[in-house]
Amino acid sequence: MHRTRWAGLGCAGALLACQILLAPAAEAFSQVNGSGSTYVGLAMSDWQNGANSRGIPVNYSALGSPAGVNQYGDHTVDFAGTEAEVSSLEAAGGGGATAKQRGYQYVPDVAGAVAVMYNVTDAGGRRVDTLHLTRDVIARIFARQITRWNDPAISATNGGFALPDQPITLVGRSGQSGTTALFYDFVAHVAPGPYGDFVSRNVDKGIGPLPAGVRPIQLPTRGPDADFYRLFADSDQIAQTLANGSVPFSIGYDEFGYAKKYNAPTAWVENQAGKYTLPYAANIAAALTKANLRPDLSQELSGVYANPDPSTYPISAYSYLMTPCGSGRDTCKGGYPDGAKTETMTAFIEHIACDGQLNMARIGYSPLPPNLSQEMMNANARLTGRPAKQLSAGNCANPTFHGGLGAGATAPEDPFAGLGGVDALTHGGTGGGPKAGAKEGPKSSASAQASSGPAASSASGPDASEANGGSRDWRNAEPAAYEGGGFGGFGAWAALVLFAAICVPLVVRGIIRRLRRTE
Repeated sequence: MHRTRWAGLGCAGALLACQILLAPAAEAFSQVNGSGSTYVGLAMSDWQNGANSRGIPVNYSALGSPAGVNQYGDHTVDFAGTEAEVSSLEAAGGGGATAKQRGYQYVPDVAGAVAVMYNVTDAGGRRVDTLHLTRDVIARIFARQITRWNDPAISATNGGFALPDQPITLVGRSGQSGTTALFYDFVAHVAPGPYGDFVSRNVDKGIGPLPAGVRPIQLPTRGPDADFYRLFADSDQIAQTLANGSVPFSIGYDEFGYAKKYNAPTAWVENQAGKYTLPYAANIAAALTKANLRPDLSQELSGVYANPDPSTYPISAYSYLMTPCGSGRDTCKGGYPDGAKTETMTAFIEHIACDGQLNMARIGYSPLPPNLSQEMMNANARLTGRPAKQLSAGNCANPTFHGGLGAGATAPEDPFAGLGGVDALTHGGTGGGPKAGAKEGPKSSASAQASSGPAASSASGPDASEANGGSRDWRNAEPAAYEGGGFGGFGAWAALVLFAAICVPLVVRGIIRRLRRTE
């Protein structure tokens, strides 16, 4: 009986010792503040809360990517969140020059997707919630080439049924936004002709002039196209508006997490393989196998938009943290002048890379693959000058190290699939809409990793030659992200082995000490 009690005490002591060994040194920390991207805002809130509960003092304000990048450059904040690269923001009038002077590195922090949310009712006044749209139709809607809901191009992907003859109201951000730049990159690649006409019509009307290859970070604020927009200050307002029906016959875009948060109807989007998908984690992960990361870790997404994998959601992308690089040094080394801030930021980055990825699929994102979680550790090494911590299933809780994507990763079944798909519905199939017997059309509410992507593109893209960020020599180009058969890592047994290696000696030592005291 005494031995059992001693063994239990020894185990408890060992667990406490393990917690002490693994816990961050809170006394070395100093408050760090960040701002920027709303696209990553829901994820950042989760990470911030988790970090603060562990004694890592972090605060983040979701003000939009351009604002965050500018505040970072002005030293108003310690880090920024963004989807748009500094060079694109600068060229489009969104600032960024001071960020280049300060020096920065891009640190991918999560995978996400832009959801196409909408508020449409059928002829009976019931909310449509299974709208299916092709990439081309989406791009042409947001380039103002398709302007009414009964357009034949929309009918063709929804059982041939025409929605009401109502003008399409576009919902978007009232100010500069990295999500706007990200979404219009998709529009430009998918429908270059309509996109070019849209930009030409709106030069000097709030979105331009734009250099070649630079996407708008702000929607038109004047001119004929501006009359068809309803603009809101942030992602929450956009998603709430589309969910509550206050702007009828409208359509907008934002990170999928906001659609989930407010239960806003989200379009099924056709991918390159002709399949319709929603932006759940499994579909995001599949799409990003064709992302290319440049040597500075900025992303080029044309391969994502045209990924032939039938499980992909095509409007997927990574989000970045921006943290310091040593000013004036191409080697991208150096942290904060305040060493305590460096310790805080590196602890926060490690939290994001591992434990911070656990909830991502559930709240509307997709967790980083193992190689990009490791890139977060490599970023920490550049901040501290210390060797990069090597992550594995034994020391990182990121679900992708353990063979999965986490809870909530799988999308519901396409309601059209059981009826033979869009082609069958439109060309002699069940007809009438996605549900058998639903004569009104689209259903209404009455009640990654896989194989390696292609080799990374050359360093000629945005930011490849910027001083301090986009260094030429501190990282070799690699394929982006979700790579290798399966999700990588060693599995749960490795975590058990690591635990045993650390804690069993402590347990044995505790038992021996107890025995000696009783002799």
